[in-house]
Amino acid sequence: MSNPRPDFKEVEATRPDFRRNAEVTVTKTPNPAWKEGDGANDGGESLKKDHVEIDPYAEGRPVASNYKLLISGMVPRPIALVSTRSADGKTTNLAPFSYSQVVNHDPPTFIVGFAGGLGNAKDTLRNLQETGECVINIISEHFVEAANSTSINTPYGVSEWETSGLTPAPTTVVKPARVKESIVAIEAKLVDTKEFESRTTPGKMTGALIIVEGVRFWVREDAINEERSMVDLSVLKPISRLGGISYGRTTESFEIPRPSI
Repeated sequence: MSNPRPDFKEVEATRPDFRRNAEVTVTKTPNPAWKEGDGANDGGESLKKDHVEIDPYAEGRPVASNYKLLISGMVPRPIALVSTRSADGKTTNLAPFSYSQVVNHDPPTFIVGFAGGLGNAKDTLRNLQETGECVINIISEHFVEAANSTSINTPYGVSEWETSGLTPAPTTVVKPARVKESIVAIEAKLVDTKEFESRTTPGKMTGALIIVEGVRFWVREDAINEERSMVDLSVLKPISRLGGISYGRTTESFEIPRPSI
């Protein structure tokens, strides 16, 4: 989504400064006394509210309304900053995607969603189709502006590495570089691709899903535990995607043990 506020810098100037040194705080759950069968922890307040039913295919409903609803309702979303390179190795690309997630651990499997079909593939998807390789880089607070800048719609062949100022780092299994500033990066190889056909405009391909397998993990040494099995949230300081042009940060968490029989 493009900037909806022409005077954004003026609006931003009125806001508090970013709290760079904010620590991750672990709190109690909303209701530590909750017991089986208690239901919601709001004392029934949510039951007093009614819902609005929305048909995504209702006559006259713009597709853009579904987009805005979904990206503001399905939050927070992890962002995959994906690095790729062309088959001939002459061009490289770096771009963020918030339609992304890890879906399995054995094998390590990830998905990334792209707007537009394979016939109208943008740089990242085009490179992935040609080479079957990419690196998924996780975005942290210390380079969020640079990562956001890679979302610019540049012509094919223009490298976002240069326009963002981010630093390419070597990889082992795949050819695309990883982002040196990224605390967690995953070398990945393409497993499968699926296209999606529009319901409102039959015959038009409106999106594509790629499934990739992680073949190497890179974690900054101060963020990984001795067993190399856990990433420290207070070091990672991940950025998530919200609705519109909004991003989120994780500075507070709580723990709830899983129930057992």
